[in-house]
Amino acid sequence: MPHIAATSTINFPYKIEQQAVKAQAHALFSANFPQTDRLIFAFDNTEIVTRNFCKPLDWYAMPTTFEERNNDYQQITLEYAIKAIEDCIAKAALAKEDITDILFVTTTGLATPSMDALIVNAMRLNPHINRTPIWGLGCGGGVSGMAKANTIAIANPNAVVLLVAVELCSLTLIKSDYSKSNFIGSSLFSDGVAACIVKGDNYTTSAHKVAYMGASSKLYYDSLDVMGWEFKDTGFKVLFSKDIPTFIHENVKQDIREFLQKHDLQLSDIKNFIFHPGGKKVLDAYADALQVEGDFLQKTREVMNDNGNMSSATVLYVLDKFITEGFEDGYGLMMAMGPGFSSEMVLLKLSNN
Repeated sequence: MPHIAATSTINFPYKIEQQAVKAQAHALFSANFPQTDRLIFAFDNTEIVTRNFCKPLDWYAMPTTFEERNNDYQQITLEYAIKAIEDCIAKAALAKEDITDILFVTTTGLATPSMDALIVNAMRLNPHINRTPIWGLGCGGGVSGMAKANTIAIANPNAVVLLVAVELCSLTLIKSDYSKSNFIGSSLFSDGVAACIVKGDNYTTSAHKVAYMGASSKLYYDSLDVMGWEFKDTGFKVLFSKDIPTFIHENVKQDIREFLQKHDLQLSDIKNFIFHPGGKKVLDAYADALQVEGDFLQKTREVMNDNGNMSSATVLYVLDKFITEGFEDGYGLMMAMGPGFSSEMVLLKLSNN
């Protein structure tokens, strides 16, 4: 089966304390959002300590248009995606000419030609590279992108697939949107850039082998309003339902059980839980639903504490943390929930030998 050869993530130069973001949010919302004082403690309840932001904090108080924010999205995405890719290529001991395919995952900005084309042009990657832009999967995009990268590598054992996820959630903030969803979103979301290289079967495996075993994708009927965007003249207006933890609690255990049964496995066989941290309430819902002993979401929680919710890129930060800090030999489960409402899962087998 294909395997993950390397991962890379970006820490922006503007790592901002959650308490500083809280103070600025209070200043921005209090005059027009009557619930500010009652809901401001949501910033503390997230358990986020620092946020990964692509701009300095005072920039977010300045008036900006959607056009200006999207232009910033394109420029920052190109700059930092290239940094992550170059680091990932070096870790995998490859030349950039070796890359056969590129998948680019995002939900927080627009570009046509798509950002993968801009990356290929700027880096002078193989002009015949197979390009797949993936837009709109939200927090589920990182796991879905991983599944699609491995599908390509299964079809072509000589493939070297570059998966890139970029989410600049902070640039989508509409300062004139005084809704509860926007206020809560401002307590959680941040920016992330991650790259991953998946190699086909014909390549020698790396010392830390992370092999792909299978994937599952599920769209839940009649749940379109749980999470997503509304597109306004002012930009991307966030939709964020309070029912997300309940939805997870009611569905996730059975979904995981059915997925693992297809591979003759059960939940107790999973040694590494590589989950997207939607927020503290989402992590609590996973813990309550799955009832796994110990702090099985420790690395997921640490990524959230250090960075905030970086949408699709976050789960790749969690994967990178497992690869760089250590994992248990055995099976790993990547999982994320996203707009639709949907769930994405990837089964991995991890070995230090």
